[in-house]
Amino acid sequence: MDREIRVHCITRCITRQSKYGVHSNEHLNHTTPFKPSFIPFGRDEMALYVVSPTSYINPPRNIFSSTLSHLLRLPIKTISMGIDSADAQTVVCAPGVKGDKVTRLSREGLTDFILSNISKTQELKDPFYVLDLGTVVSHMNKWTQSLHNVHPFYAVKCNPHPALLGALAALGASFDCASMAEIEAVLALKVPAGRIVFANPCKPEAHIKYAASAGVNLTTFDSVEEVEKIKRWHPECALLLRIKPPDDGEARCPLGPKYGALPEEVVPLLQAAQAARLTVAGVSFHVGSGVANTSAYRGAIAAARAVFDTATRLGMPRMHILNIGGGFSVVGSQFDEAAVTINAAINTYFDEELPARLEVISEPGRFFAETSFTLVTNIIGKRVRGNLREYWINDGIYGSMNCILYDHATVTATPLACTSNAANPTCLGAKTYRSTVFGPTCDALDTVLTEYQLPEMQVNDWLVFPDMGAYTAAAGSNFNGFKTSTIPTHIVITPATTGKQNV
Repeated sequence: MDREIRVHCITRCITRQSKYGVHSNEHLNHTTPFKPSFIPFGRDEMALYVVSPTSYINPPRNIFSSTLSHLLRLPIKTISMGIDSADAQTVVCAPGVKGDKVTRLSREGLTDFILSNISKTQELKDPFYVLDLGTVVSHMNKWTQSLHNVHPFYAVKCNPHPALLGALAALGASFDCASMAEIEAVLALKVPAGRIVFANPCKPEAHIKYAASAGVNLTTFDSVEEVEKIKRWHPECALLLRIKPPDDGEARCPLGPKYGALPEEVVPLLQAAQAARLTVAGVSFHVGSGVANTSAYRGAIAAARAVFDTATRLGMPRMHILNIGGGFSVVGSQFDEAAVTINAAINTYFDEELPARLEVISEPGRFFAETSFTLVTNIIGKRVRGNLREYWINDGIYGSMNCILYDHATVTATPLACTSNAANPTCLGAKTYRSTVFGPTCDALDTVLTEYQLPEMQVNDWLVFPDMGAYTAAAGSNFNGFKTSTIPTHIVITPATTGKQNV
């Protein structure tokens, strides 16, 4: 006899195999036409492996594993536990993290940890990163509280560090991949292919073929030529039509010039997919990264609604996925303002579809990665010119700081004068000087900071750069022999915040 499990705490089931939402008090049983192996969880959800009576999938390797295994072997049971107390253990035991050393710290313990690590590597003095998994958990909490109807598909391009990917997977995130290599990185962490969207509107044919072989069955498109490629190499793949938003919201990094169908192109593209007998499952857009005017989301969601209606008029199967893109920053108030706008717009334009007939997803990258990483660099050179202090560090524009050029980032530095001022390494109360900080390469473009106030520093002191997780090492090079690809990452975990917002 098939078992039946009533699930109270699951608000959505993001598995490409199912294309269904699982909501409070709905039932899952093994006579349903889909067999999800994992239901993602956040603060209001929990891990669940759905198994057949004769074949058990390995239970989730967290502190609930024994409890879940016991419950799944009972004829009928209700699962209604939360996961707040499990977050830390969940990420520490996640693939990509498990097996690495993870140091538990207080929220104020990062500086002492960095100083301790510096003292252990005095001979090498190489740059290094610190990844705080507690910050990742805090950001997931904030996301779930603020956009509880929007499932995050983390943008792997932003920072593909395995520990970050593994932690996010364990916390219930799915993944936005833009290439075969990114898909491989996610699958290597035992994430089901159904939790991946191939969100690149223009893909190499070899990558499309690989996605088909790997079971990645959702992708984006914005041209007839892409429809033809997908028809040829992955005809079972469901599509999201990428549209150009009406407004880029004064984005720091606008994407509209490169991707997105124009309004007059929507009907021909839908008809091309229809003629190719491909399923268009929904609409995707991206207003750009670092949006200053969050009202751009309302206009984009309204435009997506129009595409849904157009598809209906063309006699196409009902669309059920809305992808609102990414570009959110957890720094400042932008995300909170965007969340208010997004929630209101979804309720306005998709009220009839919520929650059972619409799956809303997003592609946040910097939201999870940006403040989760800290970069620590060594001062390898110094020059004094009058009142100006000039320093050289062992990472720069061609390495982690490429974000200054390509992501329009503004970096900040904190001194750690542990060599020249061991009694006061953070230089509290010290006089500061107008300073320039250069990267290590021979290119004059390799300038990290100008007109920046720093205390008197010496060669072999250190500069610490917070908020260095987004589009940093992922886009760095090995130019001049300074190898971004070999910069190590030390993993810590601090207590997470709840992330509750009045949204």
